[in-house]
Amino acid sequence: MARTGPGSAINRRHFLLTSGAAVAGTGAAWALVPRQRQHTTPPPAPAPEPVRRRRPAPYGATTLDTTARHEGSGTGGTGGYRRLGPGPGWPLVVREELTAPRAGRQDRRTALACFVQLTDLHLTDVQSPLRTEFMRAQGPGSWRAQEALTAAGAVAMVDQINALGGGPHTGRPPAFVMSTGDNVDNNSSIELEWFLTALSGGRITPNTGDPTTYEGVQNSGLPLFWHPEEAGLRDADKRRGLPALPGFLDAAIRPVTSPGLRIPWYSTVGNHDDLPGGCLAPADPLLSAYVTGSRKLLTIPEADVAAYARAVRTGDDPASEILKDILPRYASKARTVTPDEGRRMFTPHEYLAAHLDPKYTGPGPVGHGYTEDSLDGDRMYYAFEVAENVIGISLDTTYRSGHYEGSLGTDQLRWLERTLAAHSSRSYDADGRLVRNAAADDAHVLIFSHHNSPAMKRRPDAFRREEPRHDGAELIALLSRFPNVLAWINGHSHVNRITPHAHPTTPHRSFWEINTASHVDYPHHARVIELVDNGDGTLSLLTTLIESAAPHRTDFDDLSAVGLASLYRELSYNAPGVADALTSGVHEGWAGAPRDRNTELLVTAAGRS
Repeated sequence: MARTGPGSAINRRHFLLTSGAAVAGTGAAWALVPRQRQHTTPPPAPAPEPVRRRRPAPYGATTLDTTARHEGSGTGGTGGYRRLGPGPGWPLVVREELTAPRAGRQDRRTALACFVQLTDLHLTDVQSPLRTEFMRAQGPGSWRAQEALTAAGAVAMVDQINALGGGPHTGRPPAFVMSTGDNVDNNSSIELEWFLTALSGGRITPNTGDPTTYEGVQNSGLPLFWHPEEAGLRDADKRRGLPALPGFLDAAIRPVTSPGLRIPWYSTVGNHDDLPGGCLAPADPLLSAYVTGSRKLLTIPEADVAAYARAVRTGDDPASEILKDILPRYASKARTVTPDEGRRMFTPHEYLAAHLDPKYTGPGPVGHGYTEDSLDGDRMYYAFEVAENVIGISLDTTYRSGHYEGSLGTDQLRWLERTLAAHSSRSYDADGRLVRNAAADDAHVLIFSHHNSPAMKRRPDAFRREEPRHDGAELIALLSRFPNVLAWINGHSHVNRITPHAHPTTPHRSFWEINTASHVDYPHHARVIELVDNGDGTLSLLTTLIESAAPHRTDFDDLSAVGLASLYRELSYNAPGVADALTSGVHEGWAGAPRDRNTELLVTAAGRS
């Protein structure tokens, strides 16, 4: 792969999508007994309240207080493995591209809402036969050394959210968590169980196949992959400086109990939730049989690697014909593994039904945004109340027939338009003419989706062949017709990036796009978002990144769940190209520039210009 910086993040994802890259692991064990909760719908959100000053917390701290930083070389090696430790926080950056800040606004503010965004958790069965790790022959960045520890990282993030207390700028407690897609990696039933358990609380066993041992690439003897338990094998990653860690694989498949989130949580669907590997043909008979079977292909000739990579990159093989040719052709060279029906692919209907299962209700709401009505037509989009006079809209941007890019179908786009109109007394038609709706009460609107605008492309969806699709530019155009749309919050890119969408003639038709990095690649961020009314015709969205509750400094001798969560972060920091980008000063890597991290995003209130 030619480039590894933020400008090439989508290119890197092309390879990671084909690797099935994402992660199973042992969750952290800060709380080993799940708390009992009432399975009830949460009470209405509290009314707006005066802002309180931020109060740093030693546990539940945000990146305003402290961040993981480079501490110098550790184990050595050709690549110079880099260690992490605690460092200073990142400052707040005021973004005024959409409207100018007014003096004294901090003293006039009223808090309207506070919530947390998770995205791209990628909880993964790393032993699944359908993962295409052989793509690492295309480049070292197409497989992750930290993949077996994602559950540990996810549970560590759950603990950090539980410890937050209040938003750092308003003191208002987060009302809910929204997970914006790629909640799992390989469209696997067992991965879906792990995701729902991690957020709702309960015991996770991040192991499939043989219940007593790991069966995957990291004890295969192939030098293409990191073998943490074989000190004598000079694999590609040890040559870069990664350590030998006896006991790592046994630790990675141990059961763990997640405490679950203490606040309600909602779910948005991503391409890895809908599609195996995030890009393969769903429910295909050959792939369905292979994923639950006994053969796991680890290497293939370079020509086949290149052909498959090209098919994924271009999207010209929605039926996955190239992969379906590769798997049986090299079956005799595949590793024998233990079959497991738990790895079976799930359908959109089963995805919805699992969210509605009472055992996963946790702190609510029932269905986590989806309802029994969602099962009719398998509709994965909905609206919900964020707070008083604040509406959230969760979209389904996936191609169900097999592609990692996103789009909206016409039916959903029209539903979105009707939903926005129902909460807007003033809007604009496609020709820019003002439309008044006296029957509607204005509400602030926040949009949630998995794909960000650059990743939404217009291409046919074989699953919904007769329905036209709509890209990111068309969605931006629709949202800009409604002055009360404040922000579009998404993931998919694995990069922190905040983009203003300024309307060229009418300032109050502008909004922000907030794109947050993943939990599988460094820097493993979630984002606290606080909405405030500045009392001067402007609103502010205060965005604050948080890291997990795992200690910044990794102890190689600590293979407890807590230790693994720290190791998860540090291994991802040492992914090919990541640490060099972050320490070179050339660019900011996937963490984003300061303007993409902790920010105040000013926007003109609807009806003001």
